[in-house]
Amino acid sequence: MAGYSDVSHVHREVETRDVPERHSFVEGRTERPDGDSAGSTTHPAHPDLDRAAKRQAVSRQAVLPTIREVLRLEELVSAAPEVITGAEALDRSVRWVHVSETAAVTHLVSGGELILSTGVGWPTDAPALRDFAAHLVDASIAGVVLELGHRFAEPPKAFADAAERLGLPFIVLHREARFVAITEAVHSRIIADQMAALRARDEIHALFTQLSLRGSPADYIVSQVARVLGTPTVLEDLTHRVIAVEAMGDDSRVLHDWEQRSREAHDRAADSAARDAVARPGDWTIVPVEARGMRWGHLIALPGRPHLAGRTNVLEQAAIALALGRLADRGADEWTRTSHERMITALLGRRFTGDASFADRLEASGVPVTGRTLVGLAVRARGSAKGAAAAASAASELGVPAITAAHPSLDAGTSVVVASLPRGARLSDAVLLAFASALAGAADAGSAEVTVAVGADADGIPGLMASVEQATELLVPRDEHKRRGPMIVRVEDRPLLRLLNSFGGDPRLQAHSERMLAPLIEHDLRRGGDLLEVLTAYLAYPGNRTRAATASHLSRSVFYQRIALIEDLLGVSLDDGEVVSALHAAVLARRAR
Repeated sequence: MAGYSDVSHVHREVETRDVPERHSFVEGRTERPDGDSAGSTTHPAHPDLDRAAKRQAVSRQAVLPTIREVLRLEELVSAAPEVITGAEALDRSVRWVHVSETAAVTHLVSGGELILSTGVGWPTDAPALRDFAAHLVDASIAGVVLELGHRFAEPPKAFADAAERLGLPFIVLHREARFVAITEAVHSRIIADQMAALRARDEIHALFTQLSLRGSPADYIVSQVARVLGTPTVLEDLTHRVIAVEAMGDDSRVLHDWEQRSREAHDRAADSAARDAVARPGDWTIVPVEARGMRWGHLIALPGRPHLAGRTNVLEQAAIALALGRLADRGADEWTRTSHERMITALLGRRFTGDASFADRLEASGVPVTGRTLVGLAVRARGSAKGAAAAASAASELGVPAITAAHPSLDAGTSVVVASLPRGARLSDAVLLAFASALAGAADAGSAEVTVAVGADADGIPGLMASVEQATELLVPRDEHKRRGPMIVRVEDRPLLRLLNSFGGDPRLQAHSERMLAPLIEHDLRRGGDLLEVLTAYLAYPGNRTRAATASHLSRSVFYQRIALIEDLLGVSLDDGEVVSALHAAVLARRAR
């Protein structure tokens, strides 16, 4: 037997409250704040009602004191409590305190009560004491506090042994205790916390109602859930692909092996629901996002601290806001679109904390990275305002996992695709042509208006960033001339571009670009000119000035004047092959900044 040694020095952490007496105890019964006495029917007759009651109880756990907290109250500390059994279960919630001097108490309680007793009506023979302990456990009693000195001078061994075996917290008081003061202190705290919980629930309801009315996007709603709960929160679809996440700065821990961990968590939740078991502290909190008989996914909060409004209640309010958003989308898959858009923007803008965290994000979104080849594509449907939607619609033609989104800084007809291929595989021309044709149809564009550019193969996130940049560079300006069908261009067709991309952000390459192009850049800034664009077109078609003039949208005479001015400002001749190569490298390096 071990004394509850930490009570004397920790009880000062608990705020004491002076409150008027509110509760009376008659014939072993304690009136509850819901208006029902302990003698009421203890369990709903219908199993659905029973599950609803249990769910409500789980939601309220966050605002209930634990046995450990009750033992820290001054009213109990002064009675010298000693924990006899169940020390590992002292974090059980105490729903109510019930004073009873008889062993016939189980029909008066409904679960979660802490029993206070002097034991005057308890049996003394060992079998009856063991049965008494078993009946208390069957009634889901939180724990038992026995004041010694009336019926028992020391803890009854048979009861203690049974409590130890059954995991029932059993505490004895070595000094006289004022049970009324104890119940008043505990009940006052419960009622005060429940009032605070009601206010918190009102605040949560107001928050997510406002987000619904404003039409806030899913990622913002998820971030608000994480802020409120102080724990990572994830929105996933029905296939366990992550739609939005607020990882609280710990993407790798939250998203690593997400699909497997999510499926396991769902299985545990289903098992707990089947057994009507209360969720354990380390379990994920999972609620469906559904409305009108349709389910779109689940909102998940990882383990964290309790919330006054109840973690489940917070998620349910947020799930309603998310469901209303899906109904407002009228069938459009905005979740997938915005999810892909955020990832492409993060990739191009380097807005992630580490390569591993972004790889986990891709994996969680259904794009495998480990053991795969990643390829960046840039696609353009010239003149179409539906490029991104068309690319997303046509992506299935690639036959591999992929995400698509509009390029964040280019025209509406330009999109980025990140594809994941088995090691050694390659996107064939036939596959790319099928993709281009499907894209043209979805974009209401002629096939000749579609360009598909393919970057280099990559085996990690740094290589993927370079691959996307290469593909984007391949789009301009070579797709401007007339053609009869879609253009497929690969980085292998542009060896200089591939070479320069291999240097990444080498400052020597940037210095070369600045040294070669500074006179043109400064001229364009002062005069609002287009010399850099003209030079870019010239370098794209160095042997065909007519085509270069067309790409610049200039007449040949004006184009020749611009070329002459460029040569004067730079002090070079564009007929010199080495000069042309150096300028081409400078232009490509500037675009890759």
